[in-house]
Amino acid sequence: MRYVKHWLVTIVCMLPFITSAAVKVDKTAPTFALQNSQGQTVNLSDYAGKYVVLEWTNHLCPYVKKHYESDNMQALQRKYTEQDVVWLSIISSAPGKQGHVSPEKADELTQTRKAAPSHVLFDESGEVGKLYGAKTTPHMYIIDPKGMLRYAGAIDSIKSANPADIAKATNYVDAGMNSLMAGAAVDKKLTAPYGCSVKYKS
Repeated sequence: MRYVKHWLVTIVCMLPFITSAAVKVDKTAPTFALQNSQGQTVNLSDYAGKYVVLEWTNHLCPYVKKHYESDNMQALQRKYTEQDVVWLSIISSAPGKQGHVSPEKADELTQTRKAAPSHVLFDESGEVGKLYGAKTTPHMYIIDPKGMLRYAGAIDSIKSANPADIAKATNYVDAGMNSLMAGAAVDKKLTAPYGCSVKYKS
């Protein structure tokens, strides 16, 4: 019985790692459907044949503020949505947790920050975030037109909340998109994300 209990404890302890392993670079990106700030259901499968960028976000996180108050995130959004890339900003903060907002507040943030995502999506249950193993805000993913996940990780190479570091950092999302759109493989396909922990439902 003691060994059975030990085995069960081991499995329970491994569950976070099993969950985060559900998504793998160079494998098919898991499909999902979430509501946007207009109350419409957005399916990842709707964008077959297009590049899709997923951005996990929390507007109160200092690391997210770093990239929005400097216009870094919005510049990326504009650059790629103008090239017909679909940009999905996903909020997995649960009700009552930091970063949770109403659809109206999400639209206000998009307007006041001059953000340019294709959609802001709500993942209050955290199911999609956990499916993708999203750990931080921001946590970035790139999906190619064939539905393959080609990048997962940090937005850039300097793990800080200081906007002054942006210019010195390698932007992994920009570098990854440039490579893919040129028909080349992504150099760094998987990097360690940095930022605030995603405020999942307890």
